[in-house]
Amino acid sequence: MYGSMAGVELGCTLITVLLAWIAGNKASNLVYAGSGRRLRQSIRSTFIIAGTASVFAVAVLAGIFIIAATKPSVYWEDRVLINAPLIGVPLLAVWCYSVPALRRVMRILPPESGAPDAGIRGKLSAPGVVVPFQAAAVGAATALYFVLAAPFPLQPLDAASPLFVCVLAIVGMWMLHDRRWQRVSRPDAPFAGRTRRRTLGKLGALALGFAVMLAAVASGASASRLPDRLDMASGPMDFGGGTVLSHDTSRAVSVAMMTGPREEKPDRRITLTAERKTVRLASGKEIEAWTFNGEVPGPELRLKQGELVEVTLANKDIEAGVTLHWHGLDVPNAEDGVAGATQDAVMPGQTHTYRFRAEQTGTFWYHSHQDSQEAVSKGLFGALIVEPAQSGPTDPSVRDIVVLSHLWSGSSGFAIGTDSGVRRETVKPGTPVRLRLLNTDNWVRQRYRLAGTPFRVAAIDGTELNEPQELRNAELQLTTGGRYDVTFTMPDRPVFLSVGGSTEVGLLMSPDGTGDVPTLSPPASVFDPLHYGKPASTPFHADSAFDRSFRMILDNNLGFYDGQFDFVYTINGRLFPDTPMFMVKEGELIKVTIVNRSAVDHPMHLHGHHALVLSRNGEPSDGSPWWTDTLDVLPGDTYEIAFRADNPGIWMDHCHNLTHAAAGMSMHLMYEGVSTPYTIGTATVNQPE
Repeated sequence: MYGSMAGVELGCTLITVLLAWIAGNKASNLVYAGSGRRLRQSIRSTFIIAGTASVFAVAVLAGIFIIAATKPSVYWEDRVLINAPLIGVPLLAVWCYSVPALRRVMRILPPESGAPDAGIRGKLSAPGVVVPFQAAAVGAATALYFVLAAPFPLQPLDAASPLFVCVLAIVGMWMLHDRRWQRVSRPDAPFAGRTRRRTLGKLGALALGFAVMLAAVASGASASRLPDRLDMASGPMDFGGGTVLSHDTSRAVSVAMMTGPREEKPDRRITLTAERKTVRLASGKEIEAWTFNGEVPGPELRLKQGELVEVTLANKDIEAGVTLHWHGLDVPNAEDGVAGATQDAVMPGQTHTYRFRAEQTGTFWYHSHQDSQEAVSKGLFGALIVEPAQSGPTDPSVRDIVVLSHLWSGSSGFAIGTDSGVRRETVKPGTPVRLRLLNTDNWVRQRYRLAGTPFRVAAIDGTELNEPQELRNAELQLTTGGRYDVTFTMPDRPVFLSVGGSTEVGLLMSPDGTGDVPTLSPPASVFDPLHYGKPASTPFHADSAFDRSFRMILDNNLGFYDGQFDFVYTINGRLFPDTPMFMVKEGELIKVTIVNRSAVDHPMHLHGHHALVLSRNGEPSDGSPWWTDTLDVLPGDTYEIAFRADNPGIWMDHCHNLTHAAAGMSMHLMYEGVSTPYTIGTATVNQPE
């Protein structure tokens, strides 16, 4: 509901601005009506337009009231203290003073053809009659600015400048109308419409406003430009209410030293070569892709738990550079593959070697973390599966299938890997099946439906759930970067996994590889991990004593980022590199409250750690322990999560809607006593987002 109310607020505020401006313009021109008949018509028209504007303004105020009645103050404090008065107070003045004054004028108007005398023109031009109409437009316009550029967390200086401009505009209009009122209300004052002069005045005001806007745009663009070189370990520090930690980088340990085992012989050696290639999708469509080993997606990597893995990344011809980030796998910091934070980007002709021990089991994926938005969309990603060392899903009796959904540039819809239609698999009845669902697409909450059999969600983000219950006809909604493992026993009939709610794209499993796609009935429910499965013991819980408690407020605003004007996505009201660094010390227990005030969802991805979900919107997570590394925070959602700071380094924490990360929605988890020798910016090769 919050997202709907936010949309109502934006749309209705914009309409209020337009209608109030028209009403204000008509109210200002009433004094120039040439006859009683035209004046009556103009006053009635002004009432109608002002009334319509008031309907939309009331809708805005009602939306604010609903948000205030249903959500914590973090969602509505600025709306109640700033937006509501800006919209409500001028309209109150319109209906409590201006409209009654104009009604009194209508009762003393001359005959239809008679011209209003100086006394009537004086009443029509009184500042107290005209200015409230125009103030309603100025107030609504200022409120619209605050809707698009919410000053939250509330900082007096952030709100002071627009409010000052609003007050200055209203005072200026009062002074202008006061001068006109004194001029036209004199009994001997000649009446003149001064059409040409008024037109020139309005054009001059528009020109002045346009010049001020251009100056503000130029100033904002210049101030937002990122430095040519930036240390990722710099930025404002947030200690989460705990003790102040040292950040003396001259005495800190470099992330370059925080590697996996370097001397031992690896159990497995892998080479991934990044190169450009024209790839033909199953549909026959050819795309210009960035590939690993000539494949899109890249090769499926299957490791064994405990194995020491050595991966050599070679860049053949990707001019932008590449890295390898092991999404969801908590590797040592130097192996995390973030350009400018844990390594330099690998440029054409260069190589880089990663070494880590695969400690976790489950479903993960890998992708380049250099210019991620473009790299992932063009194909630099692949599935990464860590299997139990001895037994489990690798049992040959279990059918283990990776379903990696992606929207390829230039294609007409989603694909499973490169299959843009229905992929078919032969599965014998009675076979245990494990579907590993990975959503690698950008800004898509992918929908999956399994028709033809009941099933269980066995794992989330690579972590097994405890005693998951059987589900029937439930829709799975998976955020970008997230993973669900789905299990079932193959029946003696076809089973269809729908991708995107369609029967045109998906995975059809049947005993002989043939058969028709089953009919998709409307879903009975949407899978919700909050109460799913059975509780089990965890190393900490909601009532634990936390060493630090942080708050992460997500929002979207209209503004500048690196010289570009667009919608930007903020954390605690700031854009990278001015977003906070959450400062922690190894061994501490950390709690983070994530609040999404924006109108869109944000899948927040914390590198190097898995967090335990404690609650959502004040409702405790009371099913199976829900561990996540990519948490989808919907508009209006408040999550409490916790994790142990047990993996020292500098770790990115960013929105995995990569367009949001590229527009500033990125920050860091920073351990005490850690530094990085790497930098980002146009003077370097490193562009992590």
